[in-house]
Formats: sequence, structure tokens, C-alpha cells
Amino acid sequence: MTKPASLLPTPEDLQVLSRQLGRPVRDVVEIGARCVCGNPLVATTSPRLGNGIPFPTTYYLTHPIITAAVSRLEANGVMVEMSQRLTIDHDLAARYQRAHESYLAARRAVGERAGVGPVAEIDGVSAGGMPTRVKCLHVLVGHSLAAGPGVNPLGDEAIGLISPWWSADRCYCDGAWDVAGPVPAADLSRHTKTQGLPPAELERKRAGRRPQAQED
Repeated sequence: MTKPASLLPTPEDLQVLSRQLGRPVRDVVEIGARCVCGNPLVATTSPRLGNGIPFPTTYYLTHPIITAAVSRLEANGVMVEMSQRLTIDHDLAARYQRAHESYLAARRAVGERAGVGPVAEIDGVSAGGMPTRVKCLHVLVGHSLAAGPGVNPLGDEAIGLISPWWSADRCYCDGAWDVAGPVPAADLSRHTKTQGLPPAELERKRAGRRPQAQED
């Protein structure tokens, strides 16, 4: 089935995403959510990247204003408070469990549309700490923006909490990222060292790093 044009990423969308992130964007299947002006807010990403690495974060929050606002919440200890509530509020825990299941189903569907099929390495594992804790509000907010209200209760709650700095009914894009310089073309992160390697070689490199990580 053909996806609505508003979800399909255009070349301009990909450039905007790269500018927002400050690095080349990769493996974007759709635009999960857009600003009222049309710019991307969330990149719906393939569950397996082009270099073979599993990628559980289906809905990647990209807009700098929103990401900064969510980081403020995280710095204020909101994730700890939410995780504690999950242990005593059974209704909230049940709704969060359903959000986890919804996320898994959506990721499987994205994988099918991306042509990568099931990704066994992350089967049953969603993101953001779901379904029992909260370890990344950016993931939950991205999920809520893409899925719409009523799917992820803590993502919805976080969107309400960032209203002093961002709300869905306004555009915050002006000046939020560099639009004058060249589009980022080089990813300087350590992950570039593994781009394009086959899965067996990726595992060999990971295995080589494990003893060093244990010593540290």
C-alpha cells in the first residue's frame, strides 16, 4: 500500500534531518511527525541500519528544540519519578505495557516497509525502558509524537511537561539549526568505523572491545 506523501521523506526532509542532527541521517523510512510548518520532528528509522547494526529506536526525535526541552526534564529527575510510579500505579503500568507492545508492532511494520524483515537481535525489546521503567524520555516523546495521543502515557505526559519550551501548535524552527552552511556529510562518531561491515565482522570488532571495556 502506498504511504501518504506526508510520511515519505523527501530529499529536502533528509537534508533538514541531517542539519538538525549535525550528521548525515541514515536509513530513514518515513517522517514520523512534522512541525506545523512541515519540517521533520521525528525520523522513523529502519530497525536494521544499512551497515547491518540492529536499531531499536524506531521513532528518533530530531528537532533540536524538542530534544533540548526533553533533556531538561531528564536532568530534573522526571525519569526516576516516572519509574517509581510504574511500580505502584497498576493502571499506568498496564497502559505502559500496551505502549511497549504497540511499539514492537509498529517496528515490525516499519521493518516490513523498509524491506529488512524481522530483526532477531531486538525481538521483544522495545526502547526507552519500556515496559517496566523509563530510561530515555526522548524515545517516549518520539513515540507519542509519531503514534498520536493515547498510545504512550508517559510520552504524552512528557509532551505536556515540555509545554513551556515547545508545543505542537507552534513552529520553533527559526534559528533552531544551521541552514546556511553545507549539509553535514561526514559522521565523525565512532560508529563510522563499523559502517558497511558485514554482521560477522561487526561481532568480531565488538568481541575485541569487550575485554577492554571490562578492564575499564
